[in-house]
Amino acid sequence: MRIDILTLFPDMCDTVMSESIIGRARKNGKVQINCIDIRNYTQDKHRRVDDKPYGGGMGMVMAAQPIYDCFQSLCGELGCRPHLIYLTPQGRTLTQERIKQLSKLDNIALLCGHYEGIDERVIEALEPEEISVGDYVLTGGELPALIVADAVSRMLPGVLSDDECFQEESHYNSLLEYPQYTHPAEWQGRQVPEILLSGNHAKVDKWRREQSLKRTASRRPDLLERAELSDEDKDFLSQLEKD
Repeated sequence: MRIDILTLFPDMCDTVMSESIIGRARKNGKVQINCIDIRNYTQDKHRRVDDKPYGGGMGMVMAAQPIYDCFQSLCGELGCRPHLIYLTPQGRTLTQERIKQLSKLDNIALLCGHYEGIDERVIEALEPEEISVGDYVLTGGELPALIVADAVSRMLPGVLSDDECFQEESHYNSLLEYPQYTHPAEWQGRQVPEILLSGNHAKVDKWRREQSLKRTASRRPDLLERAELSDEDKDFLSQLEKD
């Protein structure tokens, strides 16, 4: 997969994407991530990419021309139109299910807004998918774009050591993850659950599933409506309600 981040701060994005698991995946050719400077495409002799909003108001608005030309240049380089995503608080909230769908694509372009946003006309011209990472506002789209790039990249084959690394995590199957523990077995008087020390993998799996269900029911009951539940899961949840 190739992911292109269209941004005014390519060095910021490239630094983050060069670290840890994603950084190793890039070096090993598991994913290609490019950070493209929108400013390189402005026709303004002072390299300006923004201006005051028509109608007045606070802040500046990113101009349509540099964004449009940047994306068209990318399309020409690829020989196709990548799936374009504009990171904006006005978009549909990102979910793990959407991440799974995006990870099946060959090319994704992530457009980072800044200041007070971007000229509405380039949104109309390019018709991007609009995604929000939550009901709050940041100074720019770079952090949300990095979230999407990270979440998608780790779903790709070979990026993580094993598919189970993400298949049992929170939200992957619309359930929150079970509690995790490591050495030592006792810390400040708190014990690791005995079942995890038993060596009985079947019992450990059952305990983890029940803990996942219990935690989801307690913290995010709304997720249970989308989860695939067995009859045994439903019986366990029913017993929780009675207790």
